[in-house]
Amino acid sequence: MFATVGFAAASMSAIARKANVPKASVLYYFGSKEALYRGVLLNLIDLWRTATDVISEDADPAHSLAAYIRAKVEYSRLHPLASKIYANEVLHGAPHLRDYFVGELRRRVKDKARIIQGWVDSGKIRPIDPMHLFFVIWASTQTYADFEPLLAALLGRETLQSGDYDVASDTIVALVLHGVAMPAATAEASEVGNGGAARPKAEGMPQPVRRANPPGANRKPSRRRAKAP
Repeated sequence: MFATVGFAAASMSAIARKANVPKASVLYYFGSKEALYRGVLLNLIDLWRTATDVISEDADPAHSLAAYIRAKVEYSRLHPLASKIYANEVLHGAPHLRDYFVGELRRRVKDKARIIQGWVDSGKIRPIDPMHLFFVIWASTQTYADFEPLLAALLGRETLQSGDYDVASDTIVALVLHGVAMPAATAEASEVGNGGAARPKAEGMPQPVRRANPPGANRKPSRRRAKAP
């Protein structure tokens, strides 16, 4: 209900009917519409928070970032409505989550950002702002939930298919890992979450073209000196 009509228009009676439970039961367990709404939001955020557990000081950066990205895309596939509720809350100024954002969530993200900064300081990845790296990953992965109808239409489908999410994961992982200039482990790490098997190339994906050198490109310059007139 919150995803389809928004917080203001959703009533506890309609929510109870949708869930096929008495309204009194909903009120008993949640107390109010605000508490239920906040619970839905925090449940999704908790899933996202758990996904960051792979980012640790002793972890390999390539494998950690690849696993985190794949988990975020999978949450977009499994919980698109919850993601849309969250996006709508943020677009309206986050009135129900502002205290959580500036408190617990900020502390959690900054803790993980310090780990990524440690990777930078130790030379494991190129210098990059950890907080903005998180922002880029969130934007690119949550797009597949929040803008699913648009993406499906552009791909010529009614809805996104499982393979679309696989291609999305592969693409975002490749962009991020190459962007932070990972070492040779990049290619191997990009398969995290795929059982180690190589994914098939996406249909129509352009492949790099090796261009031939132009005529005379390998010709050595002449050492003959011109005669004086």
